[in-house]
Order: sequence, then C-alpha cells, then structure tokens
Amino acid sequence: MKKITLIILALATSFSFGFAFKSIIVNNSNDNNKMKRVTSIGGIFFKCKDPKKMREWYKTHLGLNTNQYGTVFEWRHAEDSSKKGFSQWSPFAEKTKYFEPSTKEFMINYRVENLEALVEELKKEGVTITDTIETYEYGKFVHIMDIEGNKIELWEPNDIEYEKLGNQLGSQTTK
Repeated sequence: MKKITLIILALATSFSFGFAFKSIIVNNSNDNNKMKRVTSIGGIFFKCKDPKKMREWYKTHLGLNTNQYGTVFEWRHAEDSSKKGFSQWSPFAEKTKYFEPSTKEFMINYRVENLEALVEELKKEGVTITDTIETYEYGKFVHIMDIEGNKIELWEPNDIEYEKLGNQLGSQTTK
C-alpha cells in the first residue's frame, strides 16, 4: 500500500511540476510573441516664432550641435550597445501646417518596430491614422492622433541610413 501511495504521490508531483513548467514556458513565449510598439522617443518637434534664433539660442546656451533642422541626439541601443540610435529635436515655424490636424504647439515622434503591422493593429483598435505610410532611405513614417487631438509621428528608423544622411549634410550629433 505504501508503495502505491508513493508512486501516486510521485506521479502527482511530476505532473504538477510539468504543468507549472509548461505554464512558465507558455507565458514567456506569449511575451516574446507580443508585438513591440513604441521602442523609444524618435524626436520632439515644437512650434516657435523664429526657428533659426531658437536653434542658435540652444546652440549657444545649451551646447546643442544644431543644423537647419534642429539637432540629433545620438545614443546606444540598450539591447545591443554596438548599435547607434538617434532622436531628433526640431523647432518649427509657428505657422507650420505639419502638425495639422492637431492644433497643439508640439508633436512627439516615437520610434517603432514593424510600422506596417503596428498600423494594422492600431486600425483594429480604432486609432485615427491621418495619412499613409511614407518610406525614405532613413525610415518609414506615419501619423496618428491620440484621444486629446495630439498628432503623433511614428517612425520605423533605418539608423544606418539616417546617420549617412547626417554625415552628407555635415551635421554633428549632440552626445
């Protein structure tokens, strides 16, 4: 009788451990299959009266390496520090139409992975997509609206080409 009880107890214990192990594996694999959405800030854009003077002020007083577009902050990817990443800072003329249909004075650009798949998910979720995906050598872009009317730019970057473009323009990054 003791032998049968021990066998049943051993089987029950192995079953329990197997079930717990499978639950851990399934939960971890579900996390890995979940689509990444925003991975970091790609840029900060804001309206001002005189973008040129604003760029000069930030260059003089805060040491930003500005060019005709603003400045680019260079950083390293957390998952692979051998890869560079970039975030753009840009003052825009206060009369710019680029932020429309938003009436706000700013726009944030978020870096994303797999823009096409993300846009499809956002459509299913009822998010307002204001335009179609545009593709350039340095990445893909699309604009969406949040629930308070802020226009958001989503960017799937190609950091290698983005850096090449900056080098062609003679730009220096702010580090």
